Formats: sequence, C-alpha cells, structure tokens
Amino acid sequence: MLTQQQHPLTAPQKQTAAIAASAATGDIPALNDALRQGLDAGLTISDCREILVQLYAYTGFPRSLNALAELIKVVDARREQGIKDAEGNSPGRLPKPEEMLAAGTQNQETLTGGPVKGALFDFAPAIDYYLKVHLFGDIFSRDNLDWKSRELATVGVLAAMTGVEPQLKAHVNISRNVGLTDAHLAELVPLFESRGEQNTAQRLQRALESGSR
Repeated sequence: MLTQQQHPLTAPQKQTAAIAASAATGDIPALNDALRQGLDAGLTISDCREILVQLYAYTGFPRSLNALAELIKVVDARREQGIKDAEGNSPGRLPKPEEMLAAGTQNQETLTGGPVKGALFDFAPAIDYYLKVHLFGDIFSRDNLDWKSRELATVGVLAAMTGVEPQLKAHVNISRNVGLTDAHLAELVPLFESRGEQNTAQRLQRALESGSR
C-alpha cells in the first residue's frame, strides 16, 4: 500500500471525482459546473485536462473529446472574465515504447496488490497486453496527476456508468491500495447527491457496502 491519506478528501480531490462522473455521462452542463468548481478549488488546467484524457480509457474517445472541448470553453470564458487559472505541470519522462510493458506490469501489480491473471486474460491476451502497456504503462506513468487523484477520477467514472459494477468494485480496492480509505470514498456519496446524481451515489454506496473490509 502506498502512503495512506490521513485527512479527509480535499476540495480538489472531490472535484476530481465530480468532473470525471459528469464527463462520463456526457452531461455537459454538469461538467461545466464541475470544471468551474474544480478550478475555483485549486485544480490546475493540467489537472483537469489529465482527468479528461484518462477518461477515454473507460468511456471511449467521444466522451473524452467532448469533455476536453468543454474544458477549453470553460478556461477561455474564465480568462475573458479576468480569472487566471494555473496551468499546472506537464508529465515527466515517460517509459520508452520498449519499456512500457515492464513499467505497466509493475504499476498494475502495485495498484492491485499483486499479479493480475485469469481466464479472461488467457482467452484474450491482447486485452491483457493493452491494459499493461497502455493503461498502466502509459497513462498511469504520467506523473502530472497522482495515483490517488487518478483513482478518484476512475471511481467517479465507473460509479456514473451502468453495467460496470465489477470494475467499480475493483477500483474501490485499488483506491485502498493507493492510500484512500472507505471513509474517503464515502465522502463522494453526499457530493454526488448534492449534484443531483443520485444513481451515481447509489452505485458507489453499494460498491462500498459489498466490498467493505
């Protein structure tokens, strides 16, 4: 387990999940609101962009591209209002293409707590390769967003979607491995409720209850 977070979720952390959840459902007005609140709370433009780039790994390019287009509109509108949002950091050195598989395997095992195997990956080894090389080797090697934030974004995305309960439960467990607790994730339930996202809140609550330990 990575260093456990001792304090409650920060406002930027909560808004990371809110941005991801709104983007996942394609609710552009809600996304606009979440982006503005996130920037007001201290997220940088780079943070928001990275959340929305990662989104495509779970929802596909259309949702990610539409969300990124909305981020441009939000940043431009705020700039016209005289609000100067921090640009944030670009990712550091990424593994070379020939290093991606090894880096991704190591990242995946750190995040999940051990080697990931199973009949599905034996049946479709290509998907195992893509997960290791691209999702864990490339995206999770981008250090301009920490792993806690990436997992909060992923939990937000998966809680907002239907039919992905196994993946949501898996990322609840990964969140624990990167130092978040069930109490941290439970803070997102009233956040989603306050945003009128009752189904998202309920799916996350069920995942926490079914996977409590």
